[in-house]
Amino acid sequence: MRFIDEAKIKVAAGHGGPGCVSFRREKFIPRGGPDGGDGGRGGDIIFVASNQLGTLQDFRFKRVYQATAGLHGSGANKTGHDGEDITIRIPVGTVIRDVVTEEILIDFSENGQIWHACKGGRGGKGNAHFVSSTFQAPKFAQEGEEGQFKELSLELKLIADAAIIGFPNAGKSTLISRISAAKPKIADYAFTTLTPNLGVVAMPELQSFVVADIPGLIEGASKGWGLGHKFLKHIERTRVFVHLLDGTKFLEDATTPDLEGEAHSFDKAVEELIRRYTIIRNELGLFNEALLHKPEIVVLNKLDVLESNPELVEKARIALRQRIASIRGVHPTPAEPYVISAVAGRGLHELLYAVQEEIITQREIENRGPISYEPSLPDHAELKR
Repeated sequence: MRFIDEAKIKVAAGHGGPGCVSFRREKFIPRGGPDGGDGGRGGDIIFVASNQLGTLQDFRFKRVYQATAGLHGSGANKTGHDGEDITIRIPVGTVIRDVVTEEILIDFSENGQIWHACKGGRGGKGNAHFVSSTFQAPKFAQEGEEGQFKELSLELKLIADAAIIGFPNAGKSTLISRISAAKPKIADYAFTTLTPNLGVVAMPELQSFVVADIPGLIEGASKGWGLGHKFLKHIERTRVFVHLLDGTKFLEDATTPDLEGEAHSFDKAVEELIRRYTIIRNELGLFNEALLHKPEIVVLNKLDVLESNPELVEKARIALRQRIASIRGVHPTPAEPYVISAVAGRGLHELLYAVQEEIITQREIENRGPISYEPSLPDHAELKR
């Protein structure tokens, strides 16, 4: 099934039913009078958010939703049936905009959230409604009102606690497959992942968090290059970034013979890692500057190819820490950058606890209400004075 995260649809509520023009005629009631009933209300268009849906796939083929009209009234003061409402289920995380004004109408952030997009037209009044002492036989009734109509743009932004970002082939899909039950496609070529993957990471004490594997970003992604530009929006809601750097690339650069010596090869390898790290951060900032202020955990992946030279690994960690601090403006955590092997599952325990701790901190900040200041009252001793 294709991953559909954008759609445009048209929704129209039902037309109100017309009122009825009718007069009561019964054998032994010579002056029956008007008894035309009102028309029924048109059906509404209602959106409901559901966490059981993951894409906007349902809108790929059906793009017009029309609620039924209310039925007309009838004699004996009978009101017509209301039109049936249409309930449209959408994934949690969907943002709905008006196509014409581009105004955000609703942002579905909770499961079960309901929004009445279009209200059905009111049913017309029957002639019995217009009887008065001076106008006892009205021979007209109201037409029903038209239902509301809207053209809507739907955009899905996945809701995840953590997002795994990095260059193509850095090992993002392998990592999410090791820490969750997600089964993304894994291969040794770039742009293997064509759609975001979500996985739930189970932690002790019944705690868990959702992690998203974002398809590989490249330089120019914010301008539409590569695949990442289509999925940058999916990281706006995340609480923390797990920035994956490719250890294989680092090892190749650091061990390649250089005329200026091993030290120069090592410095060049570190600079290449930092260059890739900076490119990703620049693309995040160009897309949305607020993303640069989100918590970030830097990880050097593919420890299995580096473990033959532990001194080189530690030397790289120290060099990366210094450079990351100067670029990010925030000092790295004591264990950052983490060195892991997603394939072998090494170093994941420490990483997951660090991610969980950052997520818990961010949740507490989000749930923290505004601080209220109450004037302090004097104690009883001061009052007696």
